[in-house]
Amino acid sequence: MVDPIPASHQPRARSNLTRGWPFLPAGVVLLVLFLLPMTVMVAFSLWRTNSDLDVVPDWTLDNYIYFFSEGTYVRTFLKTLIMAAAVTAAGIATALPFAYFLVRYVGQRWQRIVLLAVIVPFWTSYLLRAYAWQAILGEKGALNQFLMGIGLIDEPSRLFVYNDLSVWLVLLYVYFPFAALALYTALEKFDFNQLNAAQDLGARPDQAFRRILLPQIRPGVITACIFVFVPILGEFLTPTLVGGAQGALIANLIINFFRGLQYTTMAAFSFVIAGFVIVVLVIFRRYLRVEDVVARG
Repeated sequence: MVDPIPASHQPRARSNLTRGWPFLPAGVVLLVLFLLPMTVMVAFSLWRTNSDLDVVPDWTLDNYIYFFSEGTYVRTFLKTLIMAAAVTAAGIATALPFAYFLVRYVGQRWQRIVLLAVIVPFWTSYLLRAYAWQAILGEKGALNQFLMGIGLIDEPSRLFVYNDLSVWLVLLYVYFPFAALALYTALEKFDFNQLNAAQDLGARPDQAFRRILLPQIRPGVITACIFVFVPILGEFLTPTLVGGAQGALIANLIINFFRGLQYTTMAAFSFVIAGFVIVVLVIFRRYLRVEDVVARG
């Protein structure tokens, strides 16, 4: 016979239950909108599609084997990783000087105005912004018209659209605000007197930047990398509109499987990306923990 819970423990149990109630809505949302769909997707990725395009619950790893055995898919996935890394590097390289100048040399009032200008594009549809860049970079776009007007080219060029360069440029434009805001938040908490003190002690500006500034804003840099790198792995709209066939990324191939009713293959390909994202996040999180321990020490 199970002993009853002592009376002294009952109020504590009720207290713990009461404190847990606020988390119930979030738990329900997480279960319904994330865990259940992911469970279904896992099952689909391990099933197969027959000749009639019906999903058959036969457990198999063929969908994953298909991904890694086809060179086209592996190359496209590697291309996606390279594109995400290139955009992330360019985003950090442009957002860091921007945020540094904004925090150190611009007053509080103008900082708010500039930050508002940075986030204004979020008030419009992503689709409209992508179409706007298509109108700028296209053969009859504003850039070609300008270059023809000043005599640099004689006829419209397709150098600026339907290739990897155009995809890189538009993705940099789309994700620059994420990097800028993350770095601004990190730099806003930094005491710039430390840089002056380091230079007074004989450190060069680059040494002060590497040894004083960068280690203290490293969590912001890593956050910016996550905000830029991870979403690009699932980008399909920008490569479709401004990249065309040459600028296609792995998400475009996944969309093609969806349109072709190849749900099991689509699910497997999606989980390859999801698995890579989880690995990246675990590495970044562990790296942040190590840095926090070093900083506290």
